[in-house]
Amino acid sequence: MVAIFSKFPWLKEPHPLIARNREAFENFDQSQPLNDYTFVVCDTELTGLDRRRDEIVSIGAVMIRNLQIDLSSSFHSYIRPDNLEHTRATLVHRITPGQLEEAPPLNVVLPAFVEFLGSSLLVGHHIALDMTFLNRASKKVLGGTLVNPGIDTMRMAQGYRRVLLGHYHQHGESQTGYSLDALSREYRLPLFKPHDALEDAMQTAYLFLFLLKKFRKGGLLTLKDIYQAGRVGSLRY
Repeated sequence: MVAIFSKFPWLKEPHPLIARNREAFENFDQSQPLNDYTFVVCDTELTGLDRRRDEIVSIGAVMIRNLQIDLSSSFHSYIRPDNLEHTRATLVHRITPGQLEEAPPLNVVLPAFVEFLGSSLLVGHHIALDMTFLNRASKKVLGGTLVNPGIDTMRMAQGYRRVLLGHYHQHGESQTGYSLDALSREYRLPLFKPHDALEDAMQTAYLFLFLLKKFRKGGLLTLKDIYQAGRVGSLRY
């Protein structure tokens, strides 16, 4: 990679964290057994849902190794946003401007999170939203976006439910929604405090492992199988 930038000096060399991130997935193999991968389950709390103006105020993450939550490896930090005013989101996550005033800024927290993430796969519930804000922040602080492959537990749950509906010859969707809380209650998982980044990450980790167990029983044994799970309709759990 260094040779490319020396050959074309007008190109800006990426931050070392971004360069390392890209190199880690340059020849990424999706065909390995699931327990060969390390997963980082992540959640963010935001000032709002405007993808251009709102900011991340908290990141929480837990690590999964060998398909088990590693309680010794977690990440959690508040982030001081540029705008410290109350927003509607404050009423949801209850992180007040007073709490954020003493928090480290984005340019301190984000590199630490990217170091924690490393070459792990990223897991989240409706992960596209988290990745939108994380990549916008990464572009701002590190000059580039992250390329860690992502897995969305909401899409996994949708695929799993479609299989169950077909198996029992039912019609239409269940009345239960796809929120993290609704799914956790439906599957009788341990319940954690909602709208807290670290606890939501832990809740998502339990949901992820629950769904992985069901998928593996149905014959989905590799990461590639999981990515295709939304299109599989013939498995039986």
